[in-house]
Amino acid sequence: MSERFSRSGLIGELSAEFAGTMILILFGCGVVAQVVAGGALTTPPGGLGNHDSISWAWGIGVTMGVYVAARLSGAHLNPAVTVALATFKGFPWSKVAPYALAQTAGAFVAALLVRWNYTEALAKADPGHTFKTQIVFSTLPANGNTNLPVYEWGAFRDQVMGTAILLLLILAITDLLNTPPGANLGPFIIGLVVVGIGMAWGTNAGYAINPARDFGPRLASFLTGYGDAWRDQYGNFYFWVPILGPLVGGLVGGALYKFFVGRFLPTAEPEPPGRIPAPKD
Repeated sequence: MSERFSRSGLIGELSAEFAGTMILILFGCGVVAQVVAGGALTTPPGGLGNHDSISWAWGIGVTMGVYVAARLSGAHLNPAVTVALATFKGFPWSKVAPYALAQTAGAFVAALLVRWNYTEALAKADPGHTFKTQIVFSTLPANGNTNLPVYEWGAFRDQVMGTAILLLLILAITDLLNTPPGANLGPFIIGLVVVGIGMAWGTNAGYAINPARDFGPRLASFLTGYGDAWRDQYGNFYFWVPILGPLVGGLVGGALYKFFVGRFLPTAEPEPPGRIPAPKD
């Protein structure tokens, strides 16, 4: 068994990261397309879901993506997670860039599939492919709502805090020295974390909390007709916020977990760096 896993090597890990992140985005961008584009065409408008259904579908996407990829790669599905695990859990730094590229590629391909599948709905709901449906693919400050005066730095603050919560909880849930969920329920619990973040932290910046989740679909939308994809509703360059904010927030969350909890836990055999434990033969 262990020989088979060792033969898969980095290629297998990157393949799993690509597939797991693709599943995440198929659920995530798919539900926003249904709610925003499809819902705009119902009578009355809004008949295909709301913010809660979006939060639940993103959480389900995370759960299923983790189940897809966990055995081979540890199912990071998020460069902020990968960087935090390299900083605090011994994950090899040499794998950080390849993991991030695989995650972004999976998000990009999934967004192209969502864009293709919802072509008619997007064109009917928003013929000019404006910010009205740009949020199907990538985040905006205040979800594009100009009535809420959140700009780049307010959204950056939000992304740092939201991703810090995410990483603190991921490290707590997966720490074998703590009380990790049994019966392979870790992915389900992590999915619930994302649901909770969406319901509690979704107003100011759309809770990207994942550079690959935002950049890959943003690039896909730009290449398929959304010419202002790199900017926000005020015309300012915004794409950097859901990249840099989560990377900083992941490090903050990891540091908080290590300072408040991790350093007080009992010692044991070293954990696999950035990976779930291998099953015993």
